[in-house]
Amino acid sequence: MKLILASQSPRRKELLGFFRIPFTVRVADIDETMTPGASAYAEVARVSHLKALAIPREPEDVVVAADTIVVCGDRVLGKPKSTEEAIEMLTLLSGRDHQVMTGMTVLRGDRAVVCTEVTDLHFRELSGEEIRAYVATGEPMDKAGSYGIQGSAALFCPRMEGDYYNVMGLPVCRLAEILKEMAPELMGEIR
Repeated sequence: MKLILASQSPRRKELLGFFRIPFTVRVADIDETMTPGASAYAEVARVSHLKALAIPREPEDVVVAADTIVVCGDRVLGKPKSTEEAIEMLTLLSGRDHQVMTGMTVLRGDRAVVCTEVTDLHFRELSGEEIRAYVATGEPMDKAGSYGIQGSAALFCPRMEGDYYNVMGLPVCRLAEILKEMAPELMGEIR
């Protein structure tokens, strides 16, 4: 039995490392486009499920797949495609409440647990100069919503409710509960 992380995200690799369980990384090559007008909550879970299903595996292997988005009002923010788009996203988030949603799938054999974890955040008002300086660091460019809460963007967020690690891209507490139930033999000392 192998534990497989269906992601090349350095943050997800770091977070899965908390479990002290050996794992391999396999990247799913799927279309991650979300259905326009559909519920962001449901769509992020659907994409995580597609990622898990796309991973080659043996029947007893356990696959963990995740997809993270930022939702502000009715806008879904993925990873920025340019510095201009990163500036636009951070300007939208300035002084506003928003949500980080991570769809997560744990797959073993023909059984799948699919869920969405939601964390509520509030950003203080950001000046244009702060936004441009942050974007110039390059930190926002591979992150949903154009920010990494574990980096300099921590300075923007006075309030958060929910799983901090969800904002980084993997809700580790919820994952632990699912793995205890689905693959207790993997969990060993962590139980």
